Amino acid sequence: MKHKLDIATWNRKEHFNFFKSFDAPYYGVTIRLDCTRAYLNAKQLGVSFYSYYLHKTLAAVNAIPNFKYRIEDSEVFVYDRIDASTTVLRDDHTFGFSNMKFAEDLKEFDTIVKAETHRVKNTTGLLTAPNASNAVHFSALPWIDFSSISESTDSRSGDSCAKFAVGKLVDEDGKKLMPFAVHVHHALVDGYHLGLFLDRLKELMNE
Repeated sequence: MKHKLDIATWNRKEHFNFFKSFDAPYYGVTIRLDCTRAYLNAKQLGVSFYSYYLHKTLAAVNAIPNFKYRIEDSEVFVYDRIDASTTVLRDDHTFGFSNMKFAEDLKEFDTIVKAETHRVKNTTGLLTAPNASNAVHFSALPWIDFSSISESTDSRSGDSCAKFAVGKLVDEDGKKLMPFAVHVHHALVDGYHLGLFLDRLKELMNE
């Protein structure tokens, strides 16, 4: 479900109108995310680390209102729930897009991730599910300990969802660290809101 935001009374009206027509409206940051406690929690709970950090990412996304905004036909809509469209790698080294529906319960979400991963692995091509507006795009590059990354965007498509990428989990000074990148549409998300998201993600990863 979604509802339309009243742009006329929005305190970011001028910011929205300024950035929405940019050729490159996305900006992003990359951090080294401390996953030490999260990795241990996932093992103790019997869920994959992938499901664990994806669940915490979506929980943080759904906690920050601006990450639930989408631009549709020059209007802004607010979705009740945000899911994830992730890349799923197949045995032939191609990948397909998935639709991981968010569930607040971690075990339930892990079951969803496993089922959707299995489904995509047994398909061919890129677009394996209908495009969902109430989703963020999520990619994993577990082979690369990157310090920055760019994202593919197409301003002509009207895409305005947040985009995430994670890299290789590395051991350093007794900690498990992972590069974590997020790119957001500046017509919807400012640095303040991005900071709120990252703070919430760190809290959830260290519960």
